[in-house]
Amino acid sequence: MAQEARRLADPTALIAALTALLGDNRVSTNPGILDRHGHDESYHPTHAPDVVVFPQSTEEVAQVMRLARRHAAPVIPFGVGTSLEGHVAALQGGVSVDLSGMNQIIEVNGDDLDVQVQAGVTRKQLNAHLRDAGLFFPIDPGADATIGGMTSTRASGTNAVRYGTMRENVLGLTVVLADGRVIKTGGRARKSAAGYDLTRLFVGSEGTLGVITEIRLRLYGIPEAIAAAVAPFPTIGEAVNTVIRIIQSGIPVARIELLDEVQMDAVNRYSQLDYPVAPTLFFEFHGSEAGVTEQSDAVKMIASDFGGTDFRWSTRAEERNKLWQARHDAYYAGINLRPGAKGWPTDVCVPISRLADCIVATKADIAASGLLAPIVGHVGDGNFHTNMIIDPANPAELAAAEAFNQRLVARALEMGGTCTGEHGIGYGKIAFLEQEHGAEAVQLMRLLKQSIDPDNRLNPGKIFRN
Repeated sequence: MAQEARRLADPTALIAALTALLGDNRVSTNPGILDRHGHDESYHPTHAPDVVVFPQSTEEVAQVMRLARRHAAPVIPFGVGTSLEGHVAALQGGVSVDLSGMNQIIEVNGDDLDVQVQAGVTRKQLNAHLRDAGLFFPIDPGADATIGGMTSTRASGTNAVRYGTMRENVLGLTVVLADGRVIKTGGRARKSAAGYDLTRLFVGSEGTLGVITEIRLRLYGIPEAIAAAVAPFPTIGEAVNTVIRIIQSGIPVARIELLDEVQMDAVNRYSQLDYPVAPTLFFEFHGSEAGVTEQSDAVKMIASDFGGTDFRWSTRAEERNKLWQARHDAYYAGINLRPGAKGWPTDVCVPISRLADCIVATKADIAASGLLAPIVGHVGDGNFHTNMIIDPANPAELAAAEAFNQRLVARALEMGGTCTGEHGIGYGKIAFLEQEHGAEAVQLMRLLKQSIDPDNRLNPGKIFRN
């Protein structure tokens, strides 16, 4: 019978075997490196691994997995640590497999609009490589995350309303299983009816089914014209109703981002901007010169119907880049409102028709709770975030934040939504998985996990409690 992985009483033998395999310079037990690999960007406490390894190929990952199996050690894949629900915490110690050194762009197929990369390639690195070919990869979660991490968490971000999420843009994978076997899923064809869709089984599995080492992605041509726009609104309800009208009108906006007045104040301070402190929408339009002008004019007209009269837009790249960098820095801008505090970011996603109801109710809940919690969201697809700025050492604040988070998720589920649009479950949202999907569906997920990883060595304690 397989023995489930538990924290190693003495990892000395495992560390020696890993060092013999990879060498001293790619195996670390340095306390600072262990600590860095035991937490992500959120408030969740650090759970350090016993050892960190830095493989450079799929075969090396496979050899690490075989050694970890021999020593019954947990394995936690690690990209750059930008996740938000405790995904990389080594809850039972074990081996953190840092894939950042696997950063090769293997091949670009411009005619077919696809690319194959190693898991440690970051999205900015990939787009810098593609730019001269007139191509880009649009999935943009904000942080310069690795493609492997984005695949594992089914990331999306600001461009999802136009280009979809990682689920729609991953064509195939190379995955190392818990016992060291290597499998390949999908391929270069744009569709297939051959067997189970294993690619999408691993996309979003958060390192609990295998270690993703290579990814094949869809690419897109860089648009002929790109324009960005900013529009403040009298109330958050009017801002969100503008989004709903735009989506229902079928206008192909590339990005629609909402920042409430608290977040706009934080962004202005952190990024040295001077926008009105009001609920605000950031837009981006992609297409031909004529198409971008047509989209912008149509959106401006809709925005004006809801009080968005100060509609400013620009086609200058430096202005667009400054705007979107400020949006990507919103998390850090929020924390900056209360120096020394930590961020507890959470997200939900609801059908677009219920978005205004959900956000307005959430704003009222924040006010009643007394929390400092800016709202920001990819509202074009019904997804928004609250970032509770808290002192984790204050039990009363933690309790208030936990209670608010539970109410937020319950509200989203009651409206036909989900407990997480893009952050994933990790161990921070385990309590909500059964609430959303039901006991039978979660049991089926467990059976899939057990069939692929019977020893529960792959990222244990994530998605499911042990």
